[in-house]
Amino acid sequence: MEPQGERSPLPSVRTAVVGASGYSGQELLRYLARHPVFRLSLVTSRQNAGQPLSEFVHGLPRDLASLTFVDAAPDFALAEQADLFFLAVPHGAAAPYAVALREAGKTVVDLSADFRTTDPSVYREFYDHDHPAPALLAEAVYGLPEIHRERLRSARLIAAPGCFPTSIILPLAPFLRPPSPILPRSIVATSLSGVSGAGRKLETRLLFGEIADNMYAYGVPKHRHLGEIEQELSLAAGEKITMTFVPHLVPMHRGMLSTISADFDRALASYPMTDMDVFNVLQDAYGQEPFVEVLPPGKMPEARAVANSNRIQVAARVDGRTNRLLLFSSLDNLGKGNASQAIQAANLALGLDETSGVA
Repeated sequence: MEPQGERSPLPSVRTAVVGASGYSGQELLRYLARHPVFRLSLVTSRQNAGQPLSEFVHGLPRDLASLTFVDAAPDFALAEQADLFFLAVPHGAAAPYAVALREAGKTVVDLSADFRTTDPSVYREFYDHDHPAPALLAEAVYGLPEIHRERLRSARLIAAPGCFPTSIILPLAPFLRPPSPILPRSIVATSLSGVSGAGRKLETRLLFGEIADNMYAYGVPKHRHLGEIEQELSLAAGEKITMTFVPHLVPMHRGMLSTISADFDRALASYPMTDMDVFNVLQDAYGQEPFVEVLPPGKMPEARAVANSNRIQVAARVDGRTNRLLLFSSLDNLGKGNASQAIQAANLALGLDETSGVA
């Protein structure tokens, strides 16, 4: 009999990170190093095969730092080396791994965009090529725990959301659920992102001399993340949502700040709304969420307040002069906007406390 007051240790889950040398992969490694259940057993990187993790990721425990990158093809041999796989490779490259690993019965969390949109025609519209594995789209669950928590509990293929979508969907979705107090066609979102959101790659626009003391809009008017943003907002609204989204790159390594605005519907009985009314909408939606901080009137989200965490700050204000709702959010694009949220979703899928390893 187990001694009173003691608990049996949780069984470990063999965990692999495919594409572990990029920003997303490195952030996954840092979180997984302190996870109580997920035990890192394999890390892959084609260009860094044979190199130790310690050369790329600092501060890891000695047993993990001594692991070496391997170049692993998407096949049965790879599937045999772990039970949980995080795919931190670019869109298009993740799908072959997901196909092979799901055929082997493994749980897959894909941090790329390959399985975020459920309609293959939407994928083609935003990524300019046919979906590489359309047969798996129906199985994939969009990995936003605050929206899809119950579906994630039985998910075996999780599409981890993008950073921009997380920062926009979470504050906006509660205001689109019927009866919505806003006019959906009037939605405009702008987001500021640190350069790590563009990935770890050699491009002139991402060089220090180009981004230092500089900022600019990009991906206008049809950034790739719009497909998943509009998909999830349409689900919340119960109707097709089309919106304007303008992302900006700013001279900081990590962090994200988003501002969303929309016209109020004057025809609704709830009109006009006050700052406390819109605060209560967010508080009712997220007041019990472990990683969402709803700020009261008078306080605004800040990138520094959520840096290196799985938290998102959200706030709402009323602009009575222009009859518009103003929403704000801040998150760490490598944390809640990426790696730590992927682990939060994986926790749910494997029946763990969703805060394990990311609190």
